[in-house]
Amino acid sequence: MDKYIDLHMHSKYSDDGEFTPSELVEMCHRSGIKIMAIADHNSVKAIDEAKEAAKKYDIKYISATEIDCTYNGINLHVLGYGIDYHHEDFKRLEQNVLDQELKCSKEKILLTNKLGFEVDEEALNKLSANGVYTGEMFGEVLLNDPRYQEHPLLKPYREGGARSDNPYVNFYWDYYSQGKPCYTKIIYPSLKETIDLIKKHGGTVVLAHPGNNLKGQFEVFDEMVALGVEGVEAFSNYHSLETVNYFYNAGKKHDLLITCGSDFHGKTKPAIELGECRCNIDEHDIEEQLKEYNLI
Repeated sequence: MDKYIDLHMHSKYSDDGEFTPSELVEMCHRSGIKIMAIADHNSVKAIDEAKEAAKKYDIKYISATEIDCTYNGINLHVLGYGIDYHHEDFKRLEQNVLDQELKCSKEKILLTNKLGFEVDEEALNKLSANGVYTGEMFGEVLLNDPRYQEHPLLKPYREGGARSDNPYVNFYWDYYSQGKPCYTKIIYPSLKETIDLIKKHGGTVVLAHPGNNLKGQFEVFDEMVALGVEGVEAFSNYHSLETVNYFYNAGKKHDLLITCGSDFHGKTKPAIELGECRCNIDEHDIEEQLKEYNLI
């Protein structure tokens, strides 16, 4: 089955992304991807460069962003496709999140040191382009610090360990995500505010990798659709076959746009490859839906 659509990847304009937009477009071309979208965290900075680069390879490019938001205490990622990304609202969103992340980065250092480390801040600064420190960066710095080669907390993330497939992002999920020891709270917009923002600027609202964020509370998905969610990323690397089928069927039930996305980042998620979305249907069906939503 052809794999030629990937609607979720990250560039260097995401704090945890590795490649430039142009590099991602070239990589997609080499991978045989014909329809793509870069969806950076709370940012639209990649779009102009990526759109221009995509013309060179005759790749259909969809403007997109991935917005952090909340619903009843659950942190969500919502994709906005086909947005009017030049609007100041998106710049304001990015700046608001950035200001909070800079403050939280200092707090993360204190919390990480409480785990029994002395974080090398100089090493963090070499990884960060804007002063924001992500959980993945802490993982990379600590795992490469010779002082902590035998530290028991890091053992699962080293080669052969239970969390070694994507060590940096697994370290983030285990220690810096919601409810974990080094979690720092950022005030994100609500799901309803995010839906309204995307629709205000002509976009289509798609819930990203719901199996990863809803953490088993799948029953709230119907409530989110009632609020205005128009699509679901059923095909995701984070989903088991059972979860894929659940959200595919839920999407069909509600007549939603059903999408596929790898969530490729580069070195922070090395086990994830471009175009690999666990999509078990003919991707031409997704292409036809994208046309129906006027996204391509």
